[in-house]
Amino acid sequence: MDMTNLTGSIVALVTPFAEDGSIDFAALERLVDFHLESGTDGILVLGTTGESSTMTDDEDLEVARCVVERVAGRVPVIGGAGSNATFESERKAAGLVRIGVDGLLLITPYYNKSNEEGIYRHFTAVLDKVDVPCVLYNIPGRTGCSISEKNLARLAEHPNAWAIKEASGSIEYATMVARYLSDDFRMFSGNDDIVVPLMSLGASGVISVWADVAPATVHEMCARFLAGDVAGARQLQLDNLELVHALFCEVNPIPVKCALAEMGLIGENYRLPLWKISDAGRERLLAAMRGAGLLG
Repeated sequence: MDMTNLTGSIVALVTPFAEDGSIDFAALERLVDFHLESGTDGILVLGTTGESSTMTDDEDLEVARCVVERVAGRVPVIGGAGSNATFESERKAAGLVRIGVDGLLLITPYYNKSNEEGIYRHFTAVLDKVDVPCVLYNIPGRTGCSISEKNLARLAEHPNAWAIKEASGSIEYATMVARYLSDDFRMFSGNDDIVVPLMSLGASGVISVWADVAPATVHEMCARFLAGDVAGARQLQLDNLELVHALFCEVNPIPVKCALAEMGLIGENYRLPLWKISDAGRERLLAAMRGAGLLG
């Protein structure tokens, strides 16, 4: 499916696990149906929210295949191919493309980090070997490094670099990114609390954790902004800030999986080192969900 004109709400999908730790494919299909019915514009699998760092290669491909088959071309599917080892990212990307994803998410190297030229070559090594649109992922809070302006300027010119997921939380950085946006290179907010501000700088939408639990709302917020109803989009952003903040009261994806379990969509199961939400976190999250109309 051609995703080059994709805008709006792209959900960063969780990976549901059964109590024994295996992947709950029935719940995964249920989540896909929930998003297709709720207007989600695109689905990202195997990102941070999908706990892909705890999954095996075979599980990655099984999850991607399940989602691609369930979606059946109705919305674009993006697969996370990130790694701090460049050859591993290349290998993951090739496997996901064979499965049939429509695009890839590529993260900056983490833990071992890199110097400037190494970061540039880390991305281009994958970009040069695939034939699908790729989203560069800037999230220095998790990786310890950022895509510099110099590297962004170079990478934005690559024909397979389609977008950047900007998750630094810095309006200053997003403003810099905005200078390189074009018909061929887009920005998506990676922070649910500043989607509308980034769209005012030219972002095309959001890659969202919030959309896991409120897909129709996030879709509507983006659609309103893109249709010129900035005031309506802004109000939806402001009205849901308590929910958004509660979804990040503990490390992602712990709260969002708790929320989905409370909604009856998945079991509240994680893989270590992640563990269930604290009592205080649960109380805050449930109150925010009731306030947003997600629970009775």
